[in-house]
Amino acid sequence: MDHRTLGRTGMSVSPLCLGNMMFGKIGNRDHDDCVRIIHRALDAGINFIDTADVYSGGESEEITAKALVGRRDDIILATKCHFNVTQGPFGPPPPPNTSGNSRRHIMRACEDSLRRLNTDWIDLYQIHRPDPNTDLDETLGALTDLVHQGKIRSFGSSTFPAELIVEAQWVAERRGRERFVCEQPPYSILARGIERDLLPTAQRYGMGVIVWSPLNGGWLSGKYRKGQDIDMTSGRAARTPGRFDPERDANQRKLDVVEELVPLAAELGVPLAHLAIAWTLEHPGVTSAIIGPRTMDQLEGLLGANEHRLPVEVLDRIDELVTPGTNVNAEDGGYVSPSLSRKARRRPR
Repeated sequence: MDHRTLGRTGMSVSPLCLGNMMFGKIGNRDHDDCVRIIHRALDAGINFIDTADVYSGGESEEITAKALVGRRDDIILATKCHFNVTQGPFGPPPPPNTSGNSRRHIMRACEDSLRRLNTDWIDLYQIHRPDPNTDLDETLGALTDLVHQGKIRSFGSSTFPAELIVEAQWVAERRGRERFVCEQPPYSILARGIERDLLPTAQRYGMGVIVWSPLNGGWLSGKYRKGQDIDMTSGRAARTPGRFDPERDANQRKLDVVEELVPLAAELGVPLAHLAIAWTLEHPGVTSAIIGPRTMDQLEGLLGANEHRLPVEVLDRIDELVTPGTNVNAEDGGYVSPSLSRKARRRPR
């Protein structure tokens, strides 16, 4: 498997990144099976693993640690912090000082991740979401100290809008901080919003880009088709119903696009999932695409997706189906600015 340099870090990563979100209680509860899946990915040439402290309440990190025994030095290991580990992003409001991007939370979260991952260092430590209540200099200062302490090698952001990425670069320069070296945004044929400003911004600053949900939560795997029911009671559909509810016009549009993509993939002689992942890797600003299997069969079905180069006429056809720089469903964008809240749009009374 070919490798690409992650931004300007000098670290070489595989174009497929193994995402371990589905390992643990929210996905595959069999630790031994999860370890086998990770080993199969590594044996196939993947050297890049992405997890987060919030995935299954830290269980994903613990499973990852088991799989990396004896292989840690060969892997670029990434994890994240921001959310309350116990309650996650969809639970009730967390207790004070147990989430966010403050120095207090970051320092504790990093120590907890190092312990769960059973490692002395993290290659890439990412801030999982923006925190409008914390000054960026506070966040960058804490991350810079972790770099200087040798506990992390570099750090990045996840699902940050372009304007915050620019601000973070300016803060780093003016305050003498280390800087975000990469961004991890959602990106797929159905969610192309980052093409408008985020990807050009990352390229301008020499940042790596690791895209999550290249299959758009399963829409581009062939799992959801016209005329078939969507189970809204479990999994991602239950957690984020706006992205899956077939009664919504935007999701009906997704189904229409999928029906156009299925024969396109067949003409190329590749699975739909391979077409979708290969498409994300065609953008020159994208470093790696995260694949997040729950089972060995799912992993086997995704391996090799990076080996395809899509003809120009196929790329043009996809542009006709989904306009560049747009999201078919706005809720697939991953982050909603607090400036759009009702409170932010009303003068105090």
